[in-house]
Formats: sequence, C-alpha cells, structure tokens
Amino acid sequence: MSPSLNDSQLLKSQAYVGGEWAPAGAGATFPVINPATGEALGTVPDMTAVDARQAIAAAEEAFPEWRAMPARKRSKLLRKWYDLITEHADDLGRLLTAEQGKPHAEARGEVLGGAAYVEWFAEEAKRIDGDLLPPQGPGQRELVLKQPVGVVGAITPWNFPSSMITRKVSPALAAGCPVVIKPAEDTPLSALALAELAYRAGIPAGVVNVITASHGAEVGGELATNSKVRKLSFTGSTAVGKLLMSQASDTVKKISLELGGNAPFLVFEDADLDAAVQAATMMKFINSGQTCICVNRLMVHEKVYDAFMDKFTAAVDQLNVGNGAEKGVTTGPLINDKGLQKVESLVSDALHHGATPVRGGQRHELGRTFYQPTVLADVNPDMACFGNEIFGPVAPVYRFSSEEEAVRLANDTPYGLASYFFTRDAGRMWRVGEALEYGMVACNTARFVHEGMPFGGFKESGIGREGSKYGIEEYLETKFLCMGGL
Repeated sequence: MSPSLNDSQLLKSQAYVGGEWAPAGAGATFPVINPATGEALGTVPDMTAVDARQAIAAAEEAFPEWRAMPARKRSKLLRKWYDLITEHADDLGRLLTAEQGKPHAEARGEVLGGAAYVEWFAEEAKRIDGDLLPPQGPGQRELVLKQPVGVVGAITPWNFPSSMITRKVSPALAAGCPVVIKPAEDTPLSALALAELAYRAGIPAGVVNVITASHGAEVGGELATNSKVRKLSFTGSTAVGKLLMSQASDTVKKISLELGGNAPFLVFEDADLDAAVQAATMMKFINSGQTCICVNRLMVHEKVYDAFMDKFTAAVDQLNVGNGAEKGVTTGPLINDKGLQKVESLVSDALHHGATPVRGGQRHELGRTFYQPTVLADVNPDMACFGNEIFGPVAPVYRFSSEEEAVRLANDTPYGLASYFFTRDAGRMWRVGEALEYGMVACNTARFVHEGMPFGGFKESGIGREGSKYGIEEYLETKFLCMGGL
C-alpha cells in the first residue's frame, strides 16, 4: 500500500531521463516493497545498460549549457531545490520510511540533513576560485583554472536513500556537472521524488537523470565503463566499490568511493559513562544498525566494564521495535532477508565461540526482517562480528586493559571510516585521536556528521571526501594555463 502523501505527485512510477518521465526501453518493471509490512508500494522501471546509455547521452547533451551557466544562476537553482525539499520534508520522510523502514523521525531528519548539503553547495557554487601564479619569464602569465569534470555517475545505497543523493548531486551541479543517478533497487522512490523537485526547481532537462534497475550490476557497469562518464561516485560495500574501481580504470575516470566500515567505540576508565552509553546506544541502533558509521565494536576498559554494561543494557531495554510509520518506534526492520541472514550468521558465530547474549540474540516476534536489539558480552577479536561490518542491531562488547591494546585492536582492520572514543584525559584525547587510523574520529560525542565536515575514510573504506569545502573538488579538474608573448 502506498504511503499517504500531501503531494501525491512525489510518488513516481517512471524513471527521469532528459527531463522526461520514462519507462524502461524494454517495458520491464519491478516492485518496491515496504520491509516492515511486505506490501508493494508500487513499481518502477527495470532498466538496462541501453537505458543507462540514453541517460548518459542526455547528460552529455546538457553539459555545455549547464557548465556555461553563470555560477550565481546555478546557485539560485540549487537554492530553489533546497527550498522545495525542506517544504516537502514530511512527505519525503514518509516515502523514505515506507521503502526503507527507518522511523519517520529519523527519515525526516535524513531528508533535512540531505537538504543542508544542497544549501551548502548552492553557496559553494559561487566560490570556485582559481589562482594567478608568479610568471616564470617576461611577457608571460600563468593561471590555474577550475573546470567541471563532465558527466557524473552517482550510485547510491538503500540505507540513506535521500541524503546520499543530495550529498553527491549538489556538489556536482554546483561545479557545473550533469548527473546520472542509479539508486539502490530497494529504495528508488526517494530518488525519483527528489528528481521531481529538481524539475520543479527549474533545473534544466538532462542535468539530473535517475535510472532504476532491479539488478544494479549492469547499469553500474555502464556508468563505470562508459567513456562519456568522467566521474563516478559510489557509496556501498567495499567489494562492489573495488569492482567499480577496476571497471572505471579502463577510462581513467575520477572516482569517489565511500565504502564499508568497522567502527570501534572505545570507553576508557575515566570516561563519562552516562554520556558514553547515550552515544553508544544512538550510534549502534540508529537505522537498526544499518549505517556505515554505526558502532560495530564496543571496547570497554576492564575497570568500568560492568558499570557500562549495566547502564548500556538498561538503555537498550528502552528501544521500541516496530513499523517506522508508527509513533514511538525507535528501531525498524532490516532492509531485506539477506541483511537478516547476515546478522543471524554473525550472532550464531559469536555464540558458538563463547559470547553471551545479555540482551536479544534472535529474530523479533514481529517476524519478517525484524531483529531483536542485541548485546553480546564476552566477545573476543577472533569472532566474525569483531572483524566484519554487522549492519544490524547487534552490539558486541569487548573488555580491554590498556590504551595501547585498545588502539591496536581498533586499528586492526582493513577499514578506516569512523571511530569513537570517550575519555576525560586531555593528553589521551590527542594521543588516541591522532593514533586512530580513520578518516573521521569523534571524541566524547557521537554527533559529528554535517554538511560542513569532510566525510570519508582511510584504507579500504574509500577514496575522496563528501561535504565541506573539500567535497566540490571531487567534481572539478585543475587546469594550468600559460600565456606567453604578451
């Protein structure tokens, strides 16, 4: 059943290519399912590489006019898009909850957080500056210009189907690049609704394109290998990111990859335990644990382990599992059966190797893909849940005895996206903050994501940064211009 929207035109059943709402070339469709109820919300086109090439061609055709448009005018169009997103935040949140499952308050917060990126880059569009270099000879001038890279392919995930689009698309548009978006097959409706609002904002035909597909490999491969696409931005698993990176290498296109994480959460003996528990509960169970920066490994000093566990389990007991569209729900379902099976496998492995289920540890009585908020004690680094991204509402808690041990274990992973630690020791704040091999480190807080900070990771967690003044550089080429004979 479709969600109840104030503006029914935001629920789309066709893709958006070249300024037109279009079916798949072959006419195929696939259903979008509400993970909380199993009901179909509608159908969208099941597109292929042929459809993707048409969208790329539409973007390429729109590129000359869009890049030539004065930055101030592009800025105004982005600002209009921002205004429309915020104006329709309730409807966009309802749509997001229906296709993704997260509670409406979280969904609405995602929509507004994503809109903030549009507002930020609307301003950054006017600040793309070059440089004048000192001349190296008489009658000579040397300049550095910043120019848009060209057509951008954006592949976005299901866990943040609204904000991951605006975080990629808004800097691309601000820089003068048209985009072709391939949203996750589980959550295409948010992308299509954003395209509708981009159309209403007056963004020209072909500048924003959305193609939907039930199996992303074919369309993603086209975006990665097509020589007309000069930049590829992807958020998703490390395995798929590596594949796209390999595919994109044939055309040596620019890439941005925001991949998997294995975030440690360190609680030292001098930490404010109440603050640590509040942060751990939020960043472990937000979106039912399905975020790349979710707490994946809780590591607590042995001196405060028992006290932390008492407070933490009490906080977990307050979580309310259910349909995200219902009031008071804090924890929704997992996105699909594959996600549920992964969580079950990781918990089963931990229990087999000696972990203790202090809370939860099995499917929720609501059925479908709901899973109990789970806390595992007596966890050790050899368990699969310690080394793999869980992507579910499971909190494995490990006991450590020294700062050196905690930092060593935190860094003992191929991933390096987000990390968290709690301490009152000012010296330790600096030591641990600098020692953690992660692109984002949060000390004594779990709230750090906003449009003005550079989001991205080290090692196998990705390449490039999104948001902030650094984010627009991902969509620009740096050109050196030397003029002689003056």
